[in-house]
Amino acid sequence: MHCQTNSSNSFLIHITHIPIELVLQINMAISKFLLVPFLLIVLVSGLGESFEFDEKELATEESLWRLYERWGNHHTISRGLKEKHKRFNVFKENVNHVFTVNQMNKPYKLKLNKFADMSNSEFVSFYARSNISHYRKLHGKRSGGFMYEQATDLPSYIDWRERGAVNDIKEQGRCGSCWAFSSVAAVEGINQIKTNRLLSLSEQELLDCNIRNRGCNGGFMEIAFDFIKRNGGIATENSYPYHGARGLCRSSRISSPTVTIDGYESVPENENALMQAVANQPVSVAIDAVGRDFQFYSQASLWFIREMNCFTIIS
Repeated sequence: MHCQTNSSNSFLIHITHIPIELVLQINMAISKFLLVPFLLIVLVSGLGESFEFDEKELATEESLWRLYERWGNHHTISRGLKEKHKRFNVFKENVNHVFTVNQMNKPYKLKLNKFADMSNSEFVSFYARSNISHYRKLHGKRSGGFMYEQATDLPSYIDWRERGAVNDIKEQGRCGSCWAFSSVAAVEGINQIKTNRLLSLSEQELLDCNIRNRGCNGGFMEIAFDFIKRNGGIATENSYPYHGARGLCRSSRISSPTVTIDGYESVPENENALMQAVANQPVSVAIDAVGRDFQFYSQASLWFIREMNCFTIIS
């Protein structure tokens, strides 16, 4: 996941599914590592399977080294001996941080995921490079109406995963493409709501062809939505698969886009508006994920999230 932001903005996206015209609403951005967009349903991609350890394994250098070896085998991470010794010190600090935080009365838990021998600055560099706050200052906040402003009788609970509008977590790799994954997930969700078909769409097409964004160096969902609209839609993942690096644009080789959008709209910066949007569709979120806890986040709510930018798609 990559990206960063310091201001709050939300947008609605208008989408059509060929050959049926639709209005897709769904994106909401938050900022985390530098700005990590993802669905409001808090799903962190690329964290890997759960890895358990106990306090006894922290007792000595020898037991910590064995834990490091076990962790590497579990996550299939292979490093040379010199590199392992260098990263072992980082791993020890991270293990103790995860253990200490999990002993506290916090509303979330941390896990030793595959980032456990990366420093937080390294993690941020790889997964959160975009300077969204600078972009916001240059371009300002969008104005306009909010399509769900009159929505009432909101449900106390909704999980769009349970309703089949969210695909499985995808892996962005060491590429600052969180903006592309967030944008695509938003379009996938609203498209499923409108057509009852959950398609997997192409993040790679955005990386390669959306030149106003910066590929693996970060980007903005609203620019991605503009591209999808102007491009006449976006391809499926099968027809334009992800490989985690920017390449030559191959949109012209795709016979026809699968899903198109008509536009997007900002979600007002208040909790009620966010509830109104989420009650009607998934929302794409960019979060300020620079904090160390987010690097190892596992479950429960992220109370340390400080800022949110939200987008919804309109069809």
